[in-house]
Amino acid sequence: MDTLESSVSPSAITRRAMLASAVAPMLAPRVHAVSGAKPIRSCILIFYYGGPSHLDTFDPKPNAPAEVRGQYATIATAVPGVRFSEHLPRTARIMDRLALVRSLHHPMRNHNSAAAEVFTGRTPAGGDQELLTDDPRSVPNIGSAVSYALGSRAHVLPYVALPYTLYNVVQLPGQTPGLLGGAYDRFQVDRDPSSPDFRLTAFEGVADLRDRANLLRGLDRRTERSEANRDRALKLLADPSVRRLFDVSQEPERLRERYGKTRIGQSMLLARRLVEGGVNFVSVYDGERNGQEANWDSHEKLFPRHKQLIPPSDAGFSALIEDLASRGLLDSTLVVALAEFGRTPKINGSAGRDHWPDCYTAVLAGGGVTGGAIYGASDKIGAYPALDPVTPADIAATIYSRFGFEPATEVIDQTGRPFRLAEGEPLRRLFAS
Repeated sequence: MDTLESSVSPSAITRRAMLASAVAPMLAPRVHAVSGAKPIRSCILIFYYGGPSHLDTFDPKPNAPAEVRGQYATIATAVPGVRFSEHLPRTARIMDRLALVRSLHHPMRNHNSAAAEVFTGRTPAGGDQELLTDDPRSVPNIGSAVSYALGSRAHVLPYVALPYTLYNVVQLPGQTPGLLGGAYDRFQVDRDPSSPDFRLTAFEGVADLRDRANLLRGLDRRTERSEANRDRALKLLADPSVRRLFDVSQEPERLRERYGKTRIGQSMLLARRLVEGGVNFVSVYDGERNGQEANWDSHEKLFPRHKQLIPPSDAGFSALIEDLASRGLLDSTLVVALAEFGRTPKINGSAGRDHWPDCYTAVLAGGGVTGGAIYGASDKIGAYPALDPVTPADIAATIYSRFGFEPATEVIDQTGRPFRLAEGEPLRRLFAS
């Protein structure tokens, strides 16, 4: 784990990232651009921590044996021949705006290592460990890498994560900027946006410019910061427009109800406010800690548990896509929804499903994606890719490519070492030329 982050509170991390984001443009990267479709301005990555069952959501197998197909019925979607779980009615109605990647796979079977693979697009150097942690030399989170690659084009808050930091005993790896350094860290929201008294601790305890200056002097000392950059950071903290981005109470009550007055629903609404305000990358997490009752990790009694979890996600996700479209933001915003893995095809003896990274589904929308498309396919029981296998590295390369970056570009870390932005290949067939 990054030693700096492990020694300070979440609110201090948030303030530090907020200030660091103001000075990051001084570290001007050189990232090669790609030609073609107009680049996106923003990406929202929705992460369902714990691993929802692909068989009981976006890749049902109604003709499989009972021990595979599960208890849920399936429903038609807006695209003929594509069916979802019965508990996704709102998302089913917008399938013509979505693309499904039904052949996502990787080798990591533990939550921590699998999350690191998804968040960075690389297999972690530490291997498939149950309690794998970050260190300052880790490869960066995709959001941090986007912040770096955008350089001076980045928003003053290029990367925001919400509504909490993810843990599995230790902080889940892959959430940090790693070898890029603290200047590219996330701005971490650490409160529930659905709470009536929702507010950010980053704006608390910093009563005047003198306090803010003290905070700034405590930032990562590995990078020199000029007085001009200090002034810019202080102005950012004092800027009321930054605070307004996070004020979900300004949204009409009817719209808030459409998203759902749940943590995941209001988090997706907040994500929309952020990208509308120019934030480049937003991570939305569903499930703060590991455990049967804490997230999607349903090793037992999967069907009643998923029946609790799917409807709030269905409401929030469908509202997000419709809201982005109605505001003219969908073409410039890529939405990617996925987990660290799926669940086993065969139901276990505890009426649950276990970890299964060998094949599962990711959902994409916006950013020029071809609505109604299906990329890849699983086999007849959802166990392995049967067509066009896709890895998290390919998802990462797709995100970078849609921002206009060449995924094969070598970038330089803070110690002067080169590394490739992404190891995978973009899913170009999903996007109009």
